[in-house]
Amino acid sequence: MRLVSFDAMMQPAHRALHPFGQIPTWQEGGLVLFESGAIVLHVAGRHPGLLPDDAQARARAVAWMFAALDTVEPPIWEFNMARVLEGDMAWHAAREPMLKQRVHVRLSQLATRLGDADWLDGGFTSGDLMMITVLRRLAGSGLLEQHPTLAAYVARGEARPAFGRAFAAQLAVFTGQPGHEG
Repeated sequence: MRLVSFDAMMQPAHRALHPFGQIPTWQEGGLVLFESGAIVLHVAGRHPGLLPDDAQARARAVAWMFAALDTVEPPIWEFNMARVLEGDMAWHAAREPMLKQRVHVRLSQLATRLGDADWLDGGFTSGDLMMITVLRRLAGSGLLEQHPTLAAYVARGEARPAFGRAFAAQLAVFTGQPGHEG
């Protein structure tokens, strides 16, 4: 794991890894991947537990990955970017309710589908990993808490030992402190 500044993301060396000058990127031997969904799919295909063995269940897990990135994330991303980049604009107050409504529509649909299940399709999969990652973008907004089913879903994902290890390792890169071992 390495940090990449906004300036470095626009430089030719990084654009050779990610043509859009964004993060994340994955380098492993001669393989370079960009886009979080592609990276998670690659990792999940090589490590048991994130993609079910059953072909149909595996296909559904991949479908949930796409749903997280292509259906649920866009209104969340737009809402967050508007708060960060446009929050001080005079017209933001008039636009914000529409952005929140778009997020609530997707959250309501997702909460209905999840129902009282722990995970989206049986056991925890790469689809849950991506969905929880996307939903975590709402932290501090108060929007997720308006959907208790989804707030509990995210909390279950965050309570997984693998999440704790990954979060500690990522935090260690930022703080320079050793990550949680085990």
